[in-house]
Amino acid sequence: MEQLLQYCWKHRLFPLKQLKTDQLQTVEVIDAGLHNTNAGPDFLNAKVKIDGTLWVGNVEIHDRASDWYLHGHQNDTAYNNVILHVTQNIDMDVTTADGRKIPQLQLLVPSTVSEHYQQLLTIDAYPPCYQIIPSLSSLTIHSWMSALQSERLEQKTLDIQQRLQQCKGDWEAALFVTLARNFGFGINGDAFEQWALSIPLHSVDHHRDDLFQIEAIFMGQAGLLNPEVIPLKYHQQMTEEGYFDRLKNEYLYLAHKFSMRPIDAKLWRFLRLRPQNFPYIRIVQLATLYHSQRFCLRNLVESTTLSDLKDILRTTVTPYWETHYLFGSVSKHNKKQLSEQSLNVLLINTVIPLLFAYGRHIMSDNLCARALDFLEQLKPEHNHIVSMWQDCGMEIQNAGDTQALIQLKKRYCDRKDCLRCRFGFEYLKGVNNPCPISEV
Repeated sequence: MEQLLQYCWKHRLFPLKQLKTDQLQTVEVIDAGLHNTNAGPDFLNAKVKIDGTLWVGNVEIHDRASDWYLHGHQNDTAYNNVILHVTQNIDMDVTTADGRKIPQLQLLVPSTVSEHYQQLLTIDAYPPCYQIIPSLSSLTIHSWMSALQSERLEQKTLDIQQRLQQCKGDWEAALFVTLARNFGFGINGDAFEQWALSIPLHSVDHHRDDLFQIEAIFMGQAGLLNPEVIPLKYHQQMTEEGYFDRLKNEYLYLAHKFSMRPIDAKLWRFLRLRPQNFPYIRIVQLATLYHSQRFCLRNLVESTTLSDLKDILRTTVTPYWETHYLFGSVSKHNKKQLSEQSLNVLLINTVIPLLFAYGRHIMSDNLCARALDFLEQLKPEHNHIVSMWQDCGMEIQNAGDTQALIQLKKRYCDRKDCLRCRFGFEYLKGVNNPCPISEV
């Protein structure tokens, strides 16, 4: 309930009658302050008139006044500049570490706000605010979607910066790790990222013109050149073909040369995967793309169209894998190229965030703007999250919108963080009509 009280203070959901402290001093809120989500008072730099005197400082909010002592604020000098204590239940006086008694304001959460908040927390349907969506204005929807889209890109930028640190500032290496992670297409993302980080690219670069050696290194570092990970029923065929043994022997030589150790093959998941998503296929596609030397930071930065970027990403497999999904398991002849949908996924999750992050790094507004423009040029993604919002009446125009909705679900809906969501704010005001605040 304390969070809901913070929400009411932040959005100034006050009763229509005159606000007064526990000592009957009049209170006028000039500025509610900046909501502080870190340690310290809840709202910083608030401006409040108490009996006509303007006070500038911090505001602390609790469900009960006694929570001040429960949280140890009376001994914390960080709370010495609190000018007002806001609570639903004034059950005792409160003082700061320097002995000053703090004025207290009793503020009750309007019953309708409380009821609607409980609905958001308990409704089983997703999204829980589905009833309000059709009545929202285009301005409300688009402004929130734009903010969510930026928030998601910022989050991906932080992820890339973290990989950049792991790669000791090497942007090409960070780009490769980011691409590899997204070649996992969700289910094998963590395994692909760990695999990519295990490859010493500066050493492997010396063999980049030899596709067979690159395939051996990539497959070997994945732990997939171990006969124990191949089903027994394929061993005889695999032995007769000889390709597995050739790759394994080449890897053993190169692994010794570069002091490489493979990751645990148990990290890879095959269950419920379509064969074209098997790690073998994705790894060989990455090997072919790496060998081509097309996928590099310079080429991405110099590309001005989505068509150019897709041409950079297009890849296939080596001849052996045109007729295999596993070692020793012959399949129908298939070029196993990346589909248009897969290319779009890689653009959304790898290329566009990378361009945005690199634009930030070199302080290029043009590159950041180009990344955002690419996102809005791409067609909407198709997944269960997007479908549920469409069922609510949400109009979705491009991949920027779908990225915003994914961010909304993962960062707000799943965490029940409705108090920070603009759709949640509208819901709390009332499903059809504004909430009658004057009832308090």
